Amino acid sequence: MSIFGRPHYTSDATQFIEKLREQKPTLEAEQRAGRALLWDKQIDRQTQAEFEAAAVAQQPYVYQTKSH
Repeated sequence: MSIFGRPHYTSDATQFIEKLREQKPTLEAEQRAGRALLWDKQIDRQTQAEFEAAAVAQQPYVYQTKSH
């Protein structure tokens, strides 16, 4: 054994996560399903380009109304 060897250490956070995974084995699958529901979306590039083309430029000072 090396003189620089350290005893096995796991932080409180790591212990908590490991315990949680043992108690609820479906946790990772549920997290992936939630991510897919909210974030993993297919983007229609044509529609995205139309939205960007239709954007109106913002005034330099947004609180000032236009005077004619």
